[in-house]
Amino acid sequence: MERLPVVVARGEAVREVLPEQAVVHVESTAKGRSRESVLERLTERSAAIGAVLDRFAAAIERRESAGFHVRPQLKRRGEEVLAYHGVIATRVIVTDFTVLGDLLLRLGGEELTTVSGPWWRLRPETRAAAEVRQAAVADALRRAGEYAAAVGAQVDSLLEITDSFAEGGYGMAAGGAAFRNLSAEDSGSLELALEPELQTVQAAVRVTVTISRPTLPI
Repeated sequence: MERLPVVVARGEAVREVLPEQAVVHVESTAKGRSRESVLERLTERSAAIGAVLDRFAAAIERRESAGFHVRPQLKRRGEEVLAYHGVIATRVIVTDFTVLGDLLLRLGGEELTTVSGPWWRLRPETRAAAEVRQAAVADALRRAGEYAAAVGAQVDSLLEITDSFAEGGYGMAAGGAAFRNLSAEDSGSLELALEPELQTVQAAVRVTVTISRPTLPI
């Protein structure tokens, strides 16, 4: 059986799409002379943050504890405790960006609370990634067809598709917003307009195809 010639071609595709999630990090701190007072304040501040998040529940896909830390501050020499410091952190994933600015301001209005974000991202299983991979395959097959046509042939059959590179904006792109210790009055009167950062989704594949017998010029 006659072996047909083989062509290997690379295909690429790039898209910029709107993010699907915004990640926000909320951190509340406390300081006191006793461990018990710090724990009590952290509990109160955590509850206050939870109450704010409850009011925006429809816009939030998930919220999760991101850390809890209490440590003693010691004198430079010895083991005498001067004070205790505590931190409790929450990670919030928001999907309704129309209320995101208001949420950030409300969180930033809580006592001794730092809000960082948003970091924009796509879901790992985003449909945009699949569409870009399909476009890369189509590009590779088009190129293979052009190579075949250049020698008077045409694509006969597909032997292999290799995903040589795929990267889809799943890492978080820093938004640069940070709020700390806004008063409740200030946070209620301010407006924060946020523009979601476009996410780049790209893919590259390599296809191996057989082509019909070339017709080469003599």
